[in-house]
This record gives sequence, structure tokens and C-alpha cells, in this order.
Amino acid sequence: MPVQQLGYGFIKDLPKGKDEYYLRNQQNRSNIKHRGLSSLEIEILVRNGNTSDDWTKLLVSNAFNPELVKNSSFFGLVRIGDLEANCLCFSDLVVPVGIYNSTIISADFGNNVAIHNVNYLSHYIIGNEVIITNVNEIVTTNHSKFGNGILKKGEAESVRIWMELCNENTGRKVLPFNGMTAGDAYLWTRNRQDEVLQKKFISLTEKRFDNKLGYYGKVGDRTVIKNCKIIKDVWIGSDAYLKGANKIKNVTINSSPEGRTQIGEGCELVNGVIGFGCRIFYGIKAVRFILSDHSQLKYGARLINSFLGPNATISCCEVLNSLIFPAHEQHHNNSFLCAALVMGQSNIAAGATLGSNHNSRGADGEVIMGRGFWPGLCVSVKHNSIFASFALLNKGDYNYELNIPIPFSLISNDPLKDELIVMPGYWFLYNFYALARNAWKYVDRDKRAQKTPLFEYDYLAPDSVNELIQSRKIIAMEVAKAYHDGNKKSKALTDDQYLVLGENLLATKTKKEIDDLSVYASSFENSKRKARLIKCYDAYHMFEKMIFLYGMEALIAHINKKEGKASLSQINNLVVNYTEASWVNVGGQLIPEKSVKALLSKIKNDSIESWDQIHEFYEVASSKYLDKRKNHALMALEIITKKKIATIGLKQVGIWLDEYLKIKTEITDRIQKTRAKDYSNPFRKMVYENEAEMIAVVGDLNDNGFIKEQNAVLKATELNIASIKAQLKVK
Repeated sequence: MPVQQLGYGFIKDLPKGKDEYYLRNQQNRSNIKHRGLSSLEIEILVRNGNTSDDWTKLLVSNAFNPELVKNSSFFGLVRIGDLEANCLCFSDLVVPVGIYNSTIISADFGNNVAIHNVNYLSHYIIGNEVIITNVNEIVTTNHSKFGNGILKKGEAESVRIWMELCNENTGRKVLPFNGMTAGDAYLWTRNRQDEVLQKKFISLTEKRFDNKLGYYGKVGDRTVIKNCKIIKDVWIGSDAYLKGANKIKNVTINSSPEGRTQIGEGCELVNGVIGFGCRIFYGIKAVRFILSDHSQLKYGARLINSFLGPNATISCCEVLNSLIFPAHEQHHNNSFLCAALVMGQSNIAAGATLGSNHNSRGADGEVIMGRGFWPGLCVSVKHNSIFASFALLNKGDYNYELNIPIPFSLISNDPLKDELIVMPGYWFLYNFYALARNAWKYVDRDKRAQKTPLFEYDYLAPDSVNELIQSRKIIAMEVAKAYHDGNKKSKALTDDQYLVLGENLLATKTKKEIDDLSVYASSFENSKRKARLIKCYDAYHMFEKMIFLYGMEALIAHINKKEGKASLSQINNLVVNYTEASWVNVGGQLIPEKSVKALLSKIKNDSIESWDQIHEFYEVASSKYLDKRKNHALMALEIITKKKIATIGLKQVGIWLDEYLKIKTEITDRIQKTRAKDYSNPFRKMVYENEAEMIAVVGDLNDNGFIKEQNAVLKATELNIASIKAQLKVK
């Protein structure tokens, strides 16, 4: 190709009446007024070792200083803003404004940029006060998609980029796009049998973009790019920091002053979208991915065909074909997560190999993990498996598929008896400190500037409480079977009869009598061995307390919200709606199933025509969430107490308030006692010479900020309950 053609012909098939810069001019919103070079300016540029195929194609602003351009080559139309004799500073990097030792092809520059030693910069729009130094290649092709799963004019379907989430067999694949949320990905990966809905999702994505060829790459204001090798087809927001990356190709990097994104040494990122405020450092490999706002990839992590939700961290490990909701933590060098739906607030420990999905004739296994999933060290789980919320897996190999419907459970193996052991309610019984602190921690670590959609971090919420309600029925039925079927002469009962018998046994028998039963669960594991339920009495009654607590929190909040004195009529007038009992975790946001189904129907009948409208639905759902959550809590209160709020009297209200305060006191006590074990356990203390050294290393229990906060909350609760009772005139 003749050198005179370099920088021209970026768009081959131009619309009528348009030149090849029409899209570039739309993209460039700098409002800089350009002019041609003067003879003196050309003379100075040539003297400084610069070359151009056509000096008339180099346009500049009025405050352009030719002395700040040296040893550079220009091809095609190049437009440069103000260049003033100043330096740009970022951390320890200080560089003079200007363009030095670089090759520039058909590009626009904002005011006071610092371009140093860029071997090849082609078809980019550079913002104001940008630093680009020591970069091998920063280039945009005319068919660039910046990580979005779209096709440009004339392209074959085979080149489209898909994200193969939740399953390696591509059966749940989705098209990535800038702005995609975990909720979008979740809705798209479900309902695969609904061909109309699936086609609508594809259509919504394609409508979000056009298929024109010729869009330029962009680098936003105050972004710093240094010591990188290849940056190709990348759109970069403002205030980003890229240093030492090996290769970034076909990627959107969102960044802003409120959420500055940083990408560090040795990273290779291909076909993806990066959210605001992300941190990506030290040898990351990410391919076909979305990294949501304020999330991190660190220390050699690999993220492939996966979606990572907001406020999440993955380091040192590998994640493949997974959809991960907000507040996920995965560290340590041999953790592995494959073909999974992880519903947030999870923590994957060292050595966990959740990747043995080749247990059929194809790589088509899946694991679904409810909120708060936590596998212990070196856990191995077999696909397909499903876990309820806040499941904790003890160290071990789980060689069979699992279906654990009881939340807050500890799951373990008993190798001597060859049994699966499930302890319902472990977190409530033995580690309330970690459970309560994690709920507080996730709120504290939510770095989004706008906290919408509203993510649910509390361990008691519509999804987990529904599981608690159902789990009490499971426990009651299995206890009844253990008690009744022990007598071989007894006839088998119906499920309803087992449920009534189990509830009666758990209400009238002692803890010892229930614990002496051998209680086994059916359908928890796909094997011939038994799945034993332990601590059934404790769990059953603790679940009752937690459901009651959840309901009373809503009732007390309602009483406190009303102006004036609390009254019985204020309580009796509460209307409890049972039509929204079932809820769905849509990307970390809990929404009534009824509303989700209505949304999908609107998408199918074209009442909703864009992803922006779907995102508006999330916003509306967030604005209504607290009221709907309150209604769900009141419904749960009526279910667990078997009393209607509309008909209770003052005496019953007083009993409920006393019971609520008793449970709150018990929880606060459990939080302190579970943390205190770490200070009394001799095996934890033995690494210290004395107690003073232990306190110096781990801190004084009496100074624990979280425990202090919980005690303060309890005191405030005591005062509030006393005030309510005084207003209601109940003892």
C-alpha cells in the first residue's frame, strides 16, 4: 500500500453525502476549534524532527505550541488541542506536555496531552490532560465493538462474541454489552425453553448499538496509560490508570472521577467489559467476561466466559463459565469455580474445586449456590448440585450430587458410618458472630456511588426466610418418619399426617428425646448412603425464633414510623398481602416472583423495548422493596405465630414484644460468646507467650467494635420496646 494511503479509507462504504470522518466528528465532543498550521509552525515542526504526509491534514487549536512536538510522524487527519509548556503529574510520574517520539495516524487529541514514545497510535480520540507513555500499540479497527456482543455491517454470525455462562455446553450463553447487570445475565440464562423470550433478549442487545463501521476508540480525560504493549479496540473512560498491561483487546473500560478503574502489570484482557472503580492487577487473564463496578481481579486470577458481580474479589484462582452475583470473595491459589450460578455473599476457600462437572457424557453440569455459600478448605463438589442460602461445607470430597434445601446448614461427611451429615441452623447455633458481622461487612464494602439497585445483604430476607419456613416442614416430617417408622408394625402416613405428627413431637418432646432419634433426609444426596439430620430440635426452634424475629422487626419498624403514640388500631389496621410470597434473587436484588414474571411477559409482547427499560424496572423494584419486604415479614409473622395481626389484642402484642426482646438479647449474647471462644481456646492461645501478647496481636475482645455496636443496638432496642409498651399501656 502506498504510504500516502496510510490513515485514510477507514470507512470503505460511506453513506451518501458523508465523509470518512462523520462518525469521528460525532464522537469528538471536545468543542475545540481547529485551524491549519502556519508556515512558521510547519518550519518549527520540521526542525524538531517531525514528518507528515500532508501538513494541511494536521489541524491545531489557537494555543498550540509546535515546540512541544518532537521526533514524531503524522499520517491522515490529525487534530491537536492546546499544548502549553507545563508538566502533567500522576503519583510519581511527571511528564512534559506535548507529543514526542511517536507515530500518530488519524487521531484527535484534547488539550495539554502528554504523548511519549508511542510506537503506533491509530484512530483514537484522546481526551484532555491524558498521559500515554511507552506504549507499543494503541489502535482501533473500523469494525471495533469494544467488547459488546454485536455484529458490524457485513460480518458473519461466526465472529459474534458470546459469554457462555453457568454451563460449559453453551446452552445458557448470553451476549455481553456495556451496562449489563448481574440481573440481566440471570434473566437471560434462565427460561431457555422460551424461544420467544430468548430472541427478544438478543434483539434488545442489538438495538442498543448500531452496525456502522468506522467508530474510533476513545481515551477519557486525565487517563494515564504507561508501559503497555498492545491496546486494540478499547474504549477507555476518564481518570483510568493502565500500567504495564500486556494486551487489552476488544474491551470497554468504564472509569470516572467517582469510580477510577486501574489495570496493572502483566494483564491480558480480551473481549470484555470492565465496570467503574475496578482494580485489575498482576498477571490477570480474562477472556469473554464482564467485571462489574468496584470489583477486583488480582494475583494471576483467570476469569473466562464469566460474569463477576459488583463489589467482588477474585485472586490467585480460576473461574470458568460462571455467573456470580455481588459481594463474592474467592482467594488462594488453587481455588477453582466452574459452571456455576453463585447468588452472592459467597466465600470460596483455598483448595475448593467446584469444577468436577464432567460427570455425564458431556461437559454440561451446573451448580446453583444460594446467598452466603461457603465451602471449606479443599472441598470438592460434584455437578449437578443445589444449595440453599448460607450453606457451609466442611472439608472433604462430596462424591455425589447434592440437593440441600435447608439454609444455614453445615454439611459434612462421616467416613466411619459412610453418611452425609447435615446440621440445619449451624450458623445460628454456633457462629452467629460471623453471620451477623458478614451482613454488616457487605453493606460497609458496597462502594457504589449510587446504591441502586438495592442489594439484599441481611441474612434474614424474603429468600432465606422462605427457606426457613419450608425447612421447618422438612425437619418436622423427617423427625416424624424417624419416630413413627421405627415401629415396623405402624402403617405409613401421608405427608400431611407426617407433618402434623412431627410438629407435635417437636412441640411436646424434650430435646434429648428428639436428639436420640436417627433422623434421615430423603433426596439430599444422589447415592445409596444415608443423609443424617442432626440437632433437629435446636434447629427447628431456632428457625422459629429467626422467622419471628424477622416478622417482629417489620412490625416494630411500622410502629416506630407512625407519628404520635403507638396504638392497637395502628397494629390491627396493617394489611398483609399473601400474593407475593415467592421471591427471586435477580442478580443480588430480591424481587417478588410475580413481578419478575410480569416483566418477562412485557419483554415478550414488546411492552418493554430496551435494556434501559428493564433497568428502570429494577429501579422501581428497588424503590418498592422495603415496603414489599415489610409485607413479606408480616406474612411470615402470621405464619409462624398462626395468628392474624388484624385480630390480636394488647396482651398478645405485649407477649410478642417480650419474646422479641428475649431473642434479641440471646442473639447479642451468642455473637459475643462465639467470638469469645477465640480468646479462650487453648489451641489458639498456645502460639502466644502470654495473654498480653495475644491481645497485642489479635486485639482485645473488649475493644471489638462490632460487638460494641451490637451491645449498643440491644440497649437502644430495650429502650424502644419499653417506650412502645408504655404507649400501648401493656405490661
